[in-house]
Amino acid sequence: MQKVHALFTTLALALIVSAAPRLDAQRLAYPPTRKVDQVDTYFGTTVEDPYRWLEDENAPETTRWVDAQNTLTFDWLGRIPYRDALKARLTKLYDYPRFSTPSRKGEYYIFSKNDGLQNQSVLYIQHGLDGAPQVLLDPNAFSADGTSRLAGFNVSRDGTYAAYGISTGGSDWIEFHIMEVASRRTLPDVIRWAKVTGTAWQGDGFYYSRYDAPDSSRALTSKNEGHKVYFHRIGTRQDADSLVFEDKANPQRFHIVSTTEDERFATLSVSDRGKGHKGNALFIRGRASAGGWRPLVSEIGDDSYRIVDDAGDAFLVETDHGAPNGRVVLIDPARPGEKDWKTVLAERSEPLESVSGAGGKLFATYLKDVTTRAYVYDRTGKLQNEIVLPGLGTAGGFGGNHDDAVVFYTFTSFVHPPSIYKYDVAKRRSSVFRAPEIPGFAVSDYETKQVFYTSRDGTRVPMFLTYKRGVKRNGTNPTVLYGYGGFNITTSPAFSAARLALLEQGVVYASANLRGGGEYGEKWHEAGMKLKKQNVFDDFISAAEYLVKNGYTSPGKLAIHGVSNGGLLVGAVANQRPDLFKVVIQQAGVMDMLRFQKFTIGWNWIADYGSSEANEGEFKALRAYSPVHNIKAGIAYPATLITTADHDDRVVPAHSFKYAAALQAAQSGDNPILIRIDTKSGHGASSTTKAIEQTTDLYAFIFKNLGVTPSFPQ
Repeated sequence: MQKVHALFTTLALALIVSAAPRLDAQRLAYPPTRKVDQVDTYFGTTVEDPYRWLEDENAPETTRWVDAQNTLTFDWLGRIPYRDALKARLTKLYDYPRFSTPSRKGEYYIFSKNDGLQNQSVLYIQHGLDGAPQVLLDPNAFSADGTSRLAGFNVSRDGTYAAYGISTGGSDWIEFHIMEVASRRTLPDVIRWAKVTGTAWQGDGFYYSRYDAPDSSRALTSKNEGHKVYFHRIGTRQDADSLVFEDKANPQRFHIVSTTEDERFATLSVSDRGKGHKGNALFIRGRASAGGWRPLVSEIGDDSYRIVDDAGDAFLVETDHGAPNGRVVLIDPARPGEKDWKTVLAERSEPLESVSGAGGKLFATYLKDVTTRAYVYDRTGKLQNEIVLPGLGTAGGFGGNHDDAVVFYTFTSFVHPPSIYKYDVAKRRSSVFRAPEIPGFAVSDYETKQVFYTSRDGTRVPMFLTYKRGVKRNGTNPTVLYGYGGFNITTSPAFSAARLALLEQGVVYASANLRGGGEYGEKWHEAGMKLKKQNVFDDFISAAEYLVKNGYTSPGKLAIHGVSNGGLLVGAVANQRPDLFKVVIQQAGVMDMLRFQKFTIGWNWIADYGSSEANEGEFKALRAYSPVHNIKAGIAYPATLITTADHDDRVVPAHSFKYAAALQAAQSGDNPILIRIDTKSGHGASSTTKAIEQTTDLYAFIFKNLGVTPSFPQ
């Protein structure tokens, strides 16, 4: 695609100049989008797909369409009088130091830091916790414009080498390089076309997974099949790497290798989500030169398994097999049958959020009504103590080495910036290690509360509300309702400095914990999958109705926001209840539910969504809510801003292209339908600069369409 702000075609310019949009104009003149007579048949049902041609992102006609749409969008946004002031405010809010939790390698600690406005965080290394930090790797040097990012960094066991990945322009494709840690010298080794993988060191090299090189003209859209595991030895060319696992009979499987801390074992996780299976199988092998893969769990079904740690010749495994809320069992590869498993952490009434081994202990976190509780166990599963957290929020981390004396974790909430805590294993005590300071932010200015509402079928659903103190429930508050609801992902309480730009203006921020996520374990997830996906939309609509009924807002003051699977969410509910919302922000959404499996790794989502091609019942369910297929002419739709990017090879831009074209053609009201197509960015913003630019436009669109005239602090 051409750069979005320059060298537009004569046709595109003519179309936009003729529109000459004003913000107070009743109707926008949208760039015309050609329709084709494309009809597909699913189980005897014909389905039209008039914008199929927009799936070809390299076609000149698609490029002209993109340029015309961006010209319209950026012209409209550019006429908002406070857009520059909003960008300045967001820039100020972003400008504070942010750190990652440290990880120890021998006598050294490695962590990342962003000074505030750096496009990419920088990796540092220091001797001990009191040593002077030195730059280890600066990803800002990967590209001149800062849009190439670090995609993984893993130091070898002896600390001599580190493998690091580079993502260009936000793409999911990773190119791995090797650094000599002491000298900071990058070796000639280059690993290309890696995806859905990390690096797993063992001896003189590492395991990684990759696909065969795609057609260069379709690298960002073509279906990814044939995930293979290789072993790379330091100092050799990629074409000399050893193929250690492939499955030609099942090309739509993921094969991901990790190694234990002592590097005695490599572990292989195999999943088959393209066939609708949620779970995975597990295999192990000794060092790279020894033997083949032995099964711990040989069958792929709907149960998940993850190796937490080795325990001698056995393995601690986290699983939801027979335990929808999760548990930890000990499996001996000599007797891997379930009857020989030993329970280490039994299933609880709260879902197991995470478990890790560090400092000779097991650290487990559980979710209680979407907030974290953290506990320390010995390695046999005996409870030793609870780690008392600063409040109700989200805690994560707790990883480390077997001999660590301290373990680090991060705590955050909607009004608590992410702070790093140091837990002393022997003393069983936490202390603040690093806490951010955000100029002008005071926790006391804001409040968060958790409410519970009833969904359409009677299910009790939690939601967090955050707002500036003093907000009155008079039905007039501008409100942003966010949701996700899928893939067993929990929408956890988390701080956002950028969100302060909304809260400062009296906006109520609501985060709904919908079915389909992981908030209440696997049963909650399953209640929002496949044939039950409508439950997710009902939960979200009920959240909006709760906000209106309880006086927080009104339909004319309510914006909804979703990203990726959440983009699908807001697109579906806007179709089902266009009267309930004033603004829709759809970011990188999965909008064509009949063809998502045709692109890159979209087939991976069949496990959650179902298949339009393999199952008639699932086709009917998908067709009933697919955003692209349920837009109706003559409806007054909410003001809608759609975002995508040219390097999004996870949810390809065609989803948003087709959705925008269909919605613009159907719109009968005066609300604008705009699409913002970024360059050198991917499924998320590829740099801090990109993030600020995008957030500026999202918030400006929300303010303008909700009737908010912001006044920013000086």
